[in-house]
Amino acid sequence: MYNPTVLDHFKNPRNAGEIKDADGIGMVGNPACGDVMKMYIKVKDNCIAEIKHKTFGCGAAIACSSKATEMVMGKSIDEAKSLTRDDVTKALDGLPPEKVSCSNMAPDAIRAAIDNYLGK
Repeated sequence: MYNPTVLDHFKNPRNAGEIKDADGIGMVGNPACGDVMKMYIKVKDNCIAEIKHKTFGCGAAIACSSKATEMVMGKSIDEAKSLTRDDVTKALDGLPPEKVSCSNMAPDAIRAAIDNYLGK
């Protein structure tokens, strides 16, 4: 069902955990239906200096969070905000069609953390 890239990020998630003194925290998902992602960011010089996630959900959800954090680490706030679900799907070499919309919420969680940091 999952390709080797997705399986690798699921079995060995990158940047998992939380940042105690995060500059921004964003959460998306619905605890009632399953997938929930919480992103923590530290910002330095208008760039993502550190990012961590706590993801509760299926293998695809965990893989998406893991890959998305790798993709925005070191990027400017504007670059990080422009990350799309399609970008993450492509970087993971694809997701099963039924997982694309429900599990790939990581870019939304990153934007929520950035919005929290910016005070929106």
